[in-house]
Amino acid sequence: MRQVDQVLAVVAERRAEFEEKRHVPPDVVAEFKRAGVYRAGVPRRFGGDALPPAEFLRFIERMSTVDASAGWVASFGSSAVYLAALPLETQALLYADGPDVVFAGGLFPVRPAARVDGGYRISGRWRFASGCTGADVLGVGIKAGDNEAGRPLTAVLRPEHVEIDENWDAIGLRGTGSHDLVVHGVVVPEEWTFVRGGRPTVDEPLYRYPTVPYAGQVLAVVGLGVARAALDHVVDQGARSTYTGAPKPADRATYRIAVGQAEAQLRSARAFFYESTEDAWSTVEAGDPTTPEQASLLRLASAHLAKTSLDVVRAAYHLGGIAAIAGGSPLERHLRDASVVPQHAFLQEGMYDGAGAVLLGVQPFPGYL
Repeated sequence: MRQVDQVLAVVAERRAEFEEKRHVPPDVVAEFKRAGVYRAGVPRRFGGDALPPAEFLRFIERMSTVDASAGWVASFGSSAVYLAALPLETQALLYADGPDVVFAGGLFPVRPAARVDGGYRISGRWRFASGCTGADVLGVGIKAGDNEAGRPLTAVLRPEHVEIDENWDAIGLRGTGSHDLVVHGVVVPEEWTFVRGGRPTVDEPLYRYPTVPYAGQVLAVVGLGVARAALDHVVDQGARSTYTGAPKPADRATYRIAVGQAEAQLRSARAFFYESTEDAWSTVEAGDPTTPEQASLLRLASAHLAKTSLDVVRAAYHLGGIAAIAGGSPLERHLRDASVVPQHAFLQEGMYDGAGAVLLGVQPFPGYL
């Protein structure tokens, strides 16, 4: 990654604007491009960086301590790993002008598409297309013909073929621009479709790393960044004077105990998260496939990190006292943002069920592995 401090300074300066506009403006997305965010998941053969997952995740963690919405939008710089399942000829066209291509997807609900000569005729509405207002290409989820009973396809479209319904309105991550995508009868050639998480056509280590677990990781680490910011805030506020004249927070045993417990929780979940990441990466870098157990641990560590991060932010919010309830206070915003992360389908508590099944040697629910 390049110019990291510079792009983080831009995010810090303009984070209130993201919340107000409910998206990260295109000129800030251009800053992300210059920092290398969107080439992080692009194959080296097409000029990308194909970064090891832990390196990219640590960057998203840092950005999310500054602003969660910016971290969430930047996290989709990893989504080029999905695009690696496109035919090589299609990828060559996609990256013909360089590797800094922004991809955003509203992949659900999966919509039926009619088979036509050379491709699929697509119509419908798709939800939660985070970062779509700054995207160079957009993806929507479809099923068609023989594929209907199997894994859904993603169809890749140019923005001029997609209507963005700017309807994103949520309690947290307000600046992500996670609007609906609407398509009216557009024909997408078959070579511009791929199976999400399908077999890549590129043979580089990053594309042997478990794709769907990685998609959960880049979102979970946003919660980690928010929790770090919230906990740092209450530590910094420990010496503040109180409204009532009571002892300063840092002079109270209850405050110190809560801070210590939260720090231990967050560091433990973070260590498990990165340990699982490095273990899986070492395997693929050596040229071997990851095991189901390794892929499951990535999913477990992500769901656990999202949950733990929210727990830590809640603890920080309570420690913040009456000042935390003010609209626009740091802790009020951290609480809203952190509460959204574990609501994502990849990070809900059902992941514990899947992980438990793998640990016990029984079949997990469909789609887990």
